[in-house]
Amino acid sequence: MNSTGYKALREQAAWGDFNGRGKIKLTGKDRARLLHAMTTNHIRQLTPGSGVYAFFLNVQGRILGDANIFCMPDYFLLDTEPETAEKLYQHLKKFIIADDVTPEDLTPTLSTIAVEGPKSREVLLSVGAPVPEADLAIALWETCSVARASLTGEPGFLLFLPIEAKSDLIQRLESAGAVAADAEAFRIVRLEHGKPRYGHDITERNLAQETQQMQAVHFQKGCYLGQEIVERVRSRGHVNRVLMPLHLETTEPPQPGTKLTVDNQPAAEISSSVYSPALDKVVGLGYVRVEFAKPGTRLAWDSVPAEVQTMEIHAPAG
Repeated sequence: MNSTGYKALREQAAWGDFNGRGKIKLTGKDRARLLHAMTTNHIRQLTPGSGVYAFFLNVQGRILGDANIFCMPDYFLLDTEPETAEKLYQHLKKFIIADDVTPEDLTPTLSTIAVEGPKSREVLLSVGAPVPEADLAIALWETCSVARASLTGEPGFLLFLPIEAKSDLIQRLESAGAVAADAEAFRIVRLEHGKPRYGHDITERNLAQETQQMQAVHFQKGCYLGQEIVERVRSRGHVNRVLMPLHLETTEPPQPGTKLTVDNQPAAEISSSVYSPALDKVVGLGYVRVEFAKPGTRLAWDSVPAEVQTMEIHAPAG
């Protein structure tokens, strides 16, 4: 890990190269209708310059992937994890039948630069970039699109730009005070903030309500793929386990899948964990049985004490 970048992410501003993040462009007059029918959030109410976070579900209500969906004047831009870019692209193509929708995978030609940290806003302003104020708002700037979106939970922005313009942008960001941070630094800060990532903390095993990321779900939007299961869970008002941040009093991170207990009874399963230099302990995320999912609950990994932390609970999108 780059310790300088890690410190900048927490205290100043850092940039990270996330070139591999998936970028899918959707054009055509039916693009909003299609996305509205295939995601958990309200796409039809988006206006140019706005965006939402959403899940893609299968018919069993399990999460196939997630995406930040940005509404541009004549297309939608989907920003997603590298591991799900091709899966979501093929998933969208499968459901385009008589629709006027054209998907295009921009991942090979469009870079993603993250600028995050308490002073990320000042860095962008100093290079002359617009600073969208609303969460997941997006604005055009020179050859870039600048979105208010964070990968770590720190204040942050994602910049989408042609690959050939990347090196010039990085020079400008560094001249404005941003420090390079590697992927591991971003991962540590993400887990310090208890922010889940698809492919690690959210997978096809999970239902939407288990993740507690309810900003991805709009309950009044009408029919969409997997909605029946989401509504059934809501009407019953119960899941057996929920994703929660965890602290462990050790410097050795347990592997994903490690079980935690309460009085020798199964209580939680780790999805991600990492050593936090700032806290001098392991931080992570895990699925905790609902009866133990109260912040402050004491758990154990063998003889290692652990404690459930507070999850940032997001209100449903609607």
